[in-house]
Amino acid sequence: MNDYSYPEQGASRTGHLPAGYNHMRHSALIGHGRPALEAAGAALLDWRMHRLAGVRIDATADRAAPGVAVHCAIGLGPLRAGAPNRVLATVDGPDRYGFTYGTRTGHLAQGEETFLVALALDGEVRFSVTAFSRPVAWYARLAGPLLPLAQRAFAHHCGRVLTRIATQAT
Repeated sequence: MNDYSYPEQGASRTGHLPAGYNHMRHSALIGHGRPALEAAGAALLDWRMHRLAGVRIDATADRAAPGVAVHCAIGLGPLRAGAPNRVLATVDGPDRYGFTYGTRTGHLAQGEETFLVALALDGEVRFSVTAFSRPVAWYARLAGPLLPLAQRAFAHHCGRVLTRIATQAT
């Protein structure tokens, strides 16, 4: 099903981010070795990273896969912001794990994010987020530069969550 709310599907996977959006690229060292990679990859693909980072996830599957609808919610009570997304693509090993999801109608922004963990030749395991987005809801537009700052803070927080997971695996 193609119900994405933006036309540039897949751009965050290529690294060629489209004009007219806020861009974000974040990368962090989260561990070393295959056990760290596999633990972080599993946590990424089964939504655990998002849940441990404080995101309420309601997905049509227990694991990220192309076509899976994902509703993310952040905040408390009436301040909870819902975010409908759909998984566009996944990477499932052996040296990289991750997924790309894009916004659907009803999301406060338009765009997509790619979350990836990868094992380098030297054994380093890195987590990266590549994203492009722009606000569409009136209240999101009012927030101005706060949304990109919040998105960057969330990427850093996800890196810390995956570091804890990867460290426990080694």
